[in-house]
Amino acid sequence: MIRNYLKIAWRNLIRNKMYSFINVVGLALGITAFLLILEYISFERSYDQFHAQLPHMVRLLNEDVKGQNWPEIEPGWAPRIKERFPEVKDYCRFEYGVSKGVVKTAGGREEPFREKSIGFVEENFFEFFSFPLRVGQPQALAEPNVAFLSGSVARKYFGAKDPLGQVLTLSNQFGTAPFRVEGIYEDMPLNSDIRYDMVFSLATMKSKSYLEGNGWATLDNLDSQYINTFFLLHEGVDLGAFEKKLNTLRTELGPEKDGVKFRLQPFRYTHLAESLSATLHTTGNLKYVYMLGLIALLIILIAWFNYVNLSTAHALRRAGEVGVRKVIGATQRMLMGQFLGESLLVTVLALGVAFLLIQVLQPFFNTLVGKELSLGVLGYTTTWAVGLAILVVGSLGAGAFTAFRLSGFNPMQALKGRLSGSTGGILLRKSLVVVQFTISIVLVLATLVIYSQLRYMKNKNLGIDTERLLVVKGPDVGKDSSYANRKTGFINDITQQGFISDYCVSGSVPSSWFNFATSGFTKPSPRPGDEHKSYSFAIIDNRYLGTYGMTLKAGRNFTSEECNVSWNQNSKVMMNESAIRQLGFVTPEEAIRTRIMWDERPLEIIGVIQDYHHTGVQRAIDPIIFYPQNNNNYYTLRLTSGPLPEKIAAVERLYKGIFPGNPFEYFFVDENFNKQYLSEQEYGQLFTTASLWAILIGCMGLFGLVAFTVEQRTQEIGIRKVLGASVGSIVALLSKDFLLLVLIAIAVASPIAWYLMEQWLQNFANRIDLEWWIFALAALLAITIALLTVGYQSVRAALMNPVKSLRSE
Repeated sequence: MIRNYLKIAWRNLIRNKMYSFINVVGLALGITAFLLILEYISFERSYDQFHAQLPHMVRLLNEDVKGQNWPEIEPGWAPRIKERFPEVKDYCRFEYGVSKGVVKTAGGREEPFREKSIGFVEENFFEFFSFPLRVGQPQALAEPNVAFLSGSVARKYFGAKDPLGQVLTLSNQFGTAPFRVEGIYEDMPLNSDIRYDMVFSLATMKSKSYLEGNGWATLDNLDSQYINTFFLLHEGVDLGAFEKKLNTLRTELGPEKDGVKFRLQPFRYTHLAESLSATLHTTGNLKYVYMLGLIALLIILIAWFNYVNLSTAHALRRAGEVGVRKVIGATQRMLMGQFLGESLLVTVLALGVAFLLIQVLQPFFNTLVGKELSLGVLGYTTTWAVGLAILVVGSLGAGAFTAFRLSGFNPMQALKGRLSGSTGGILLRKSLVVVQFTISIVLVLATLVIYSQLRYMKNKNLGIDTERLLVVKGPDVGKDSSYANRKTGFINDITQQGFISDYCVSGSVPSSWFNFATSGFTKPSPRPGDEHKSYSFAIIDNRYLGTYGMTLKAGRNFTSEECNVSWNQNSKVMMNESAIRQLGFVTPEEAIRTRIMWDERPLEIIGVIQDYHHTGVQRAIDPIIFYPQNNNNYYTLRLTSGPLPEKIAAVERLYKGIFPGNPFEYFFVDENFNKQYLSEQEYGQLFTTASLWAILIGCMGLFGLVAFTVEQRTQEIGIRKVLGASVGSIVALLSKDFLLLVLIAIAVASPIAWYLMEQWLQNFANRIDLEWWIFALAALLAITIALLTVGYQSVRAALMNPVKSLRSE
């Protein structure tokens, strides 16, 4: 019987080629989008889930009085907490950023590399976390000056040569030191938040000679926040109660002035939060994942609606078949089985087409989301099971509804042809069309809003001049007693280049982050809580304001002599307008006349700088303290107009000639600002793709319904033409009902999209207003697309020879 059902189902598909094509391809497009997005969701949910001890691992966070939290912790807390509390089974510390520098080996490639994915790690790093070692003993990290390399990095430096026992040199803010390679580990997986190309033993930082006077980096200090701290807890520990104990210890060992407290975060939630209401620091975006999941469901919903719409409409053509089958003894159950078999066949064919489409589209989707994905990532059991259930239940559910409608026909009415005027069926089809276009229009509106916000951010006046600003990373290699002279020589060479109109040297540059954040600034007679407020800290020289085109609102700039004063001897700072407002000053002039305190250190505000965007405009402008110092982190050069490659090449020759052994790394400030909007750009690309996908599926269904309507009204069209109806009037007759449905969809979609995008825009400190033209443009696009879809079939029907349409009458 099943074989017979499938044979009849196949014949029916072949007999109705256009409807079959639209059903199969429409479902295939929906399944393709669903599975591609499911890949992304599964990959995001799989982050960090491979660690063997994951259920008992927590990350220690700092949280300020505003509820903002971050993972950088003072390194001295971990051993003190382990010693004090039996809840802690073990701990592991590692850092990002402090060790960044230039790596070179004399035994392998001579070319130096500025490595960024490197860090100092605890001796138990490879036992605490589940990163498999190829060769070497993890305990080797207990010794100072030891390095472990990933497999790919070992090949980069040593090729086919055995790297064990070889020596690398690392040059960074601590100077240059040798590290012996004692282990090789598998490249850390892409779905890991902890990803290192090479690691160095944290034990190295116990050496005072290595730190070269950088006392802030000692491993027992409770002052400098730069290290990540993870605990392995015993089973059954109450995190809330344990947090209270930790904060009691924090107060006991050093009463804090900044109001910062400890928070504990389960490791399994460090990439995606536990819930949308969670506030703890994550590296992923749970809202983004939920949004993608909703888009996937909406697109496949459109595909299912298409199938239901076309199947129920096409059912009228099969009413006679159903009537005959019932008269000769077929039961409703048998008919249900027949039509469910057809639905299953369509779903199987759609799945086959979907898998082919995925193979073709996978590279484009990977580029869109910036991840290396494939169907193989759907190994995360829960996500895959849920996705498959939604897919199968939805497809079969759509088929079951159609089968129920078909098998429920009254045989006598079916044989007499009295089913064409089914009000319920017509209303259902119209409702589904409205829902389809509502979803499509919401996605189109979201796309327009996202791109409008992105354009606004890129074009917003930043308060500085970023045009032709080239930033060169300062050297790490060769910072010995001759470095000051070489730095002066480099600056002298720069000033002699006719294509460089201005320059400065600083520790922080706009479009990048600050040197650090700190608190403890108060004016005389401070308000309660002023000492807890945080300020961003930027180290600059006396040429910084001029190079970046910043405006002084009051006071004066630093002098070159003030920038040459040692760190602890300086008593002068500048602030931006946001900083003086946070301190409680009403005007810039009032701030200039007042001395402030940084904890117990007196400072004089000599200048107030007009607010500008130091980072992307998504963020509110930070209150900034500007501190004078001849730093060497960045050289900013303003280039004259004209071709850039020759000028960059000339700067590179100067740099490598004076700072040999240092890779030449640079970026342009305006381009670096735009990189901060990549997330919004991804949103825009994603919504554009989803919108086009949804519209394509919806239009396929609309095309099929119009074809069905034309087929049903062939004789009516012929009679109208014989009686003198024009092509235009016939096109209007066939189009008006469908255009009315699209107008209803526009009316429904607009308030939904307005609410959703208003919520999304709340995430931006600087944002656009939702203006009428965005909704008008989306409505125009929807109407145009519907007209093109409906118009083709309508014009074709209107131009048909009436003799052919009336021949059967």
